[in-house]
Amino acid sequence: MKRFVNSTAESAIHNDTTLFWFRRDLRLQDNAGLYHALKENVNVLPVFIFDTEILDKLEEEKDARVDFIHQTIQLIKTELEALGSSLAVLHGNPIEIFKTLTPKAVYTNHDYESYGHKRDNQVKKILEEKGSVFHSYKDIVIFEKDEIVKDDGSPYTVYTPYSKKWKTTLTAFHTKSYPVEKYSGNFLKLKPLPFPELHAIGFAKSGITFPERKIKQAVIEKYHLQRDIPGIDGTSRLSVHLRFGTVSIRKLVQVALKKNEKWLNELIWRDFYHMILWHFPHVVTKAFKPAYDQIDWRNNPDEFKAWCEGKTGYPIVDAGMRELNQTGYMHNRVRMIVASFLTKHLLIDWRWGEAYFAKKLLDFDLAANNGGWQWAAGSGCDAAPYFRVFNPYIQTEKFDPENKYIKKWVPELGTKEYPKPIVEHAFARDRVLAVYKAALTS
Repeated sequence: MKRFVNSTAESAIHNDTTLFWFRRDLRLQDNAGLYHALKENVNVLPVFIFDTEILDKLEEEKDARVDFIHQTIQLIKTELEALGSSLAVLHGNPIEIFKTLTPKAVYTNHDYESYGHKRDNQVKKILEEKGSVFHSYKDIVIFEKDEIVKDDGSPYTVYTPYSKKWKTTLTAFHTKSYPVEKYSGNFLKLKPLPFPELHAIGFAKSGITFPERKIKQAVIEKYHLQRDIPGIDGTSRLSVHLRFGTVSIRKLVQVALKKNEKWLNELIWRDFYHMILWHFPHVVTKAFKPAYDQIDWRNNPDEFKAWCEGKTGYPIVDAGMRELNQTGYMHNRVRMIVASFLTKHLLIDWRWGEAYFAKKLLDFDLAANNGGWQWAAGSGCDAAPYFRVFNPYIQTEKFDPENKYIKKWVPELGTKEYPKPIVEHAFARDRVLAVYKAALTS
């Protein structure tokens, strides 16, 4: 694939230029690394790299996440140009890019995924060999790594005691905003830099309408009452903004502390899964509980295809998969239902489902996606017990009794066009219990 080359931007980077490297923190406000860069330096030039190590693995030309990022950094560039600065947009392998640059320093925020952690260590080494420095800060979570651990120093593997320690440890300091605007005069002054069209980096418009970057306080106040009902606007829809950092986690926790503890608990789950990923990196490819890697998955490709396409004959499952395919989003209650169905009803490896979500979800986050799928399969930390098998019909009766959500996504329901159930529920339940029991007691 041809790379977009921004020679104008690269020529603006000298040994007296400090770079702030945007990744999953795409905002100028309340940004830890950006705050420190501006407070401690002058001539700060923000940079964003379209990382080909990530992009080259994406299958869809109209990948909605790339479209979202592209639109977001264009807005950031506009904001910076109003301040007399700009944004350097580069395209390529970050390791190779930094081999060609010699800035005074690079500031950024921590990346907890294995690829990002390894990449950052390599960049740090490259810069230090040139006499540059690399600074990284905590920004995308409230507590990280070893900040919330048991009294003996070991990591928590159960959510409830973790969340209790999280809440008792929290102080006003942890949610205090970073006043980036106080030092905005330290941005490098220069003319607007070139900005690539999507096609220049190998992608195209997705056509998806993205959730607005707005904290809906009225929705959050009723979150505990409405969060499980997919047919209404009962959730914040901020997950994509959290994923790419267009909103600050500190700001959201400030709101949650005032408005709704149930919503706060969901934000704590996010920290919990990031902590699990950090301490137990094997979960990316293996079960958190090793015994669950002994399960004899059926992995029927035709049944997996039916699940992916929303043609299983189970309306709530099919509605969820079609919502995902068309919008890049799926309601959280429905995510649990479709994940349970794939792993328990069809006995298909949770990794297949996790990979499909990773390809389709606009808010895809490795830590949360992995944690959610392993929870559904029973193989994760603090997971649902293996004998808990969601009944899609009962879930529908409880959370979509009037089929409001289902009818939106499965308009052919009740006609000859709608397929019969791919498997009978009682049979599937007996089968999975037998298979799981055989694996876990062998």
